[in-house]
Amino acid sequence: MTDQREVTVVRWGLPGQSASVQAGLAPLLAAYHLRTQAEKDEAVAGVEALPERYRVEVVDPQAVFAEDTVLLALSGDTAVGCLVVTAPADGRSEVKRLWTDPAYRGQGIAFRLVGAALAHAAENGAGAVRLSVWKWRTGAIALYERLGFAVTESWDGRDQLVCMEHVL
Repeated sequence: MTDQREVTVVRWGLPGQSASVQAGLAPLLAAYHLRTQAEKDEAVAGVEALPERYRVEVVDPQAVFAEDTVLLALSGDTAVGCLVVTAPADGRSEVKRLWTDPAYRGQGIAFRLVGAALAHAAENGAGAVRLSVWKWRTGAIALYERLGFAVTESWDGRDQLVCMEHVL
């Protein structure tokens, strides 16, 4: 059974964070990308076989997300969820890489991560937050709708992506 300890949301990469918090992001990103590849029927054996644009996120998230804010959900000192929110561009921020460790699902972690991302975006001058989600991730789509996101015209040419936006 999963420990039901309180979960907190923090910014990742801040000075003074413990080594376990710093190291906690890469495994979450790896799980996210490996699962996504499998869901697209493009499963790979491990991180080293991910497409380069995804592999580099796992290997060097500090560099890849240098201009973004990475939020981590922590249970104690253990990273159990993550989300990336971009700096506003043209009045919009974007949410990406939302992932909760399967052992911790059902505890409202994704809800808290997205809520923290919306607050962060508003504090940094964004008028809206957008995201894209694979159409088969119906649970995520339902969560986003509960949080006020609405389906919008696609800005991404990839098939099977649902684009959504939340006006702040």
